[in-house]
Amino acid sequence: MGQPPSPEQAALPHAALAQRLLDALPQTQCARCGYPDCAAYADAIAQGQADINQCPPGGEEGVARLAALSDKAIKALNPEHGVEGPRSVAFVDEAWCIGCTLCIDACPTDAIFGTHKHMHTVIEAYCTGCELCIPVCPVDCIHLENASGTATGWAAWSPAQADLARTRYSAATTRRADTLATHRSSKAVQAQDKLANMAANSRITDPDELARKKAFIEAAMARARQRTSE
Repeated sequence: MGQPPSPEQAALPHAALAQRLLDALPQTQCARCGYPDCAAYADAIAQGQADINQCPPGGEEGVARLAALSDKAIKALNPEHGVEGPRSVAFVDEAWCIGCTLCIDACPTDAIFGTHKHMHTVIEAYCTGCELCIPVCPVDCIHLENASGTATGWAAWSPAQADLARTRYSAATTRRADTLATHRSSKAVQAQDKLANMAANSRITDPDELARKKAFIEAAMARARQRTSE
């Protein structure tokens, strides 16, 4: 469980503290801390809602970094979130890959290249070893390989790699948001077109029934637009 911010920690504006904490994280975006990404975990620590020992990729050194920034005592990594280990890289067994693209959708840094029904491959330099691609693979064709030997935590993961992962995660997040927005916009245009031509395309001939159905659909579309804006 998290702890209330100390007086020194509270003296910093929340956004500034969260940013400093984020800068100290390895940016693997693995979600093992219990939060969807490194930024969310940093924000939770800044608010006193998460502890400093929930990041296995950062290891002991990572805990020490967060402790110094949040003015808390150094503690052991919480085993509920995993253990410190070497840097891993994912590999796809090309003989078994069916090209389902589920791993591509799961990868936080767009480190997996491929298209639907074609073999995928991992771009090693972009892989953070987050393991998020493994559980979504329906044929278990993805495995991890040790990429740092006996080095673990920050000894296995450089600031340059963290910066690259952070940049790629930001770009991937933006791309996915844009793709979703475009998809929703296209669907909305299609729905509006069908609504405008309902009389010509519907089996219903009663004008009153058509009007009721049109009003129902318009209300549903308005609710969908409201959810999207929120």
